[in-house]
Order: sequence, then structure tokens, then C-alpha cells
Amino acid sequence: MSDEPSHVLLVEDNEHVASALRILFESVGHRFSTAASIAEAVAIGVAEPARLVLLDLTLPDGDGLAAIEPLRESGSTTFVALTGHDDAATRQRCLDAGCVEVLVKPVPVRELIARSREWLAG
Repeated sequence: MSDEPSHVLLVEDNEHVASALRILFESVGHRFSTAASIAEAVAIGVAEPARLVLLDLTLPDGDGLAAIEPLRESGSTTFVALTGHDDAATRQRCLDAGCVEVLVKPVPVRELIARSREWLAG
């Protein structure tokens, strides 16, 4: 396994959330990219596939789940939905689209870091 830090891509249009998560993930040694739209996420993922993609569902150019297939085709591997919708239908839709987990915002920082270690190790 490489000593190179894992690339984490956050697809989130809220600048405050993106900034906070950047600080969090960089503080534990990950390379971190942010995208505010599906189109931007795909462009970043084509240039540098991510080991972990954290996806908001509600983005300016559509449903964040639409980014999964093109990102997977570009080599990104693990997808986690971050959503404000805490219902069974949303959870199932995310899992069916290829997410390994669905986390409801606001996600506790310790939980996010602990879970990200699991996802990145897998």
C-alpha cells in the first residue's frame, strides 16, 4: 500500500461546510478537493480519481447521486451520501445508486473521521 495520502473529494455547494471539512480532512493527512456542482466534481474526478467521495444530494445542477457513475468510471472508488433527509426512501435511493453509507447532516466530526478511516482502509 502506498504512503501517499488518500484523495477525498467533497461534493458540496455550502462553502462553510466545505471549508470546515477541508480543515478536518487535511488535519488528519488527506488530500482534499471540493466541488460545488456535479460538473465540477466530474472534472476533478477525471483529473484525479478520489478514494472517497462525500456527496451532498442537493446541488445547483441536480441530484448529487448523478455524479457517482461518471466518477466511478474515472476511477473513484467509495461513495458516501451526506444529506439532510433522514428517511428510509432517501437512504435506499442512495444505497441503490452505489453509496456505501448515508450520513445525515450535521454529521458529528468524530464519527465522520472514524468512519472515513474504515472506508479508506477497505
